Amino acid sequence: RQMCIRDSIEIVPISTGCLNRCTYCKTKYARGDLGSYPPQEIVRRIKKVISEGVREIWLSSEDTGAYGLDINTNIAELLNQIVSVLPEHVMLRIGMTNPPYILDHLEAIATILNHPRVYSFLHIPVQAASDKVLSDMKRKYTIADFKLVVDTLREKVPGVTIATDIICGFPTETAEDFDLTLDLCRQYKFPVLHISQFYPRPGTPAASMKRVLTQEVKRRSRELTKVFESYETYSHKLGSRETVLVTEDAHDGIHLIGHNKSYEQILIAKDDSFMGKTLDVKIVGSGKHFLIGEAIEETVQPLGVVSTYKASTSQTKPQPQPQTPTLTQTKSSRASIFYVMMVFGIGLGILFFVFGIGGNFVTSFL
Repeated sequence: RQMCIRDSIEIVPISTGCLNRCTYCKTKYARGDLGSYPPQEIVRRIKKVISEGVREIWLSSEDTGAYGLDINTNIAELLNQIVSVLPEHVMLRIGMTNPPYILDHLEAIATILNHPRVYSFLHIPVQAASDKVLSDMKRKYTIADFKLVVDTLREKVPGVTIATDIICGFPTETAEDFDLTLDLCRQYKFPVLHISQFYPRPGTPAASMKRVLTQEVKRRSRELTKVFESYETYSHKLGSRETVLVTEDAHDGIHLIGHNKSYEQILIAKDDSFMGKTLDVKIVGSGKHFLIGEAIEETVQPLGVVSTYKASTSQTKPQPQPQTPTLTQTKSSRASIFYVMMVFGIGLGILFFVFGIGGNFVTSFL
């Protein structure tokens, strides 16, 4: 089970369903309980797409951290199996995880995020900073749990990027509760923050709760957005040199998108020869959500060449890997097959003419 969204990127689901029953969410009703796919099947799929030329793999799940709890394994064991088969020119991005299910694996997750072939990035939704609201949401963690996860990863994974989500205006959220959320964002200055306004999904427990006035929900959303926009995220990187893997076209049509080890988005002037390759860039500009880099062309590495990603605190030793066919080899093989088929087709045409049309012409002449 997988979905390919670009030639260089593959999304690989590791499970379906979830363990939670969040009062605002319909996932449980739509997809049922957690169903983890066997680790050997996930690893087999990853090896296959790598052999087809994929450079970046995204693990996806409703809750990555809960993986394996239904089949007597866990996310740390799966990730160790996956990184053991990753060639050095492929990067792995770990999917969204809720705080409760990685608390027991923080050390292992930190080690994995430090691995040179894993992006130092994790999406951990907090949703609210009030324990009362989290309890009403049935989120199964406290704000202290969330802070422990973020503090531990920031301490043990240099340059880690933590993304989070916040819902403004949950029915039981008071102005004082929301102030705690504002304080959390001011304290942690999340570089990636997804802000949403509460929406009552039909059939969920939260839909039957008394709602916060719409105008107040919108006001809270605007206030949180102002806090997010009040701090700079990437300006400190101006002038630095970053190693990036280029995998996407930017929406503006004039840039490519690459990501560094911290999975920060770096825009590079469009050059199709860079796609799917690793190169060094000099950071010459920045915005709230991105960096702008100038390619240092002599550092461009073709597919199959070892990248220069480094993790100074990695505790997982890279394992010897079998050689993976490169895109160049694949194109060469396809060209050879096309040539053989073309020659074969011409031969068939000659035979058809001689024994078909040509034969009728000779018979008529005689």
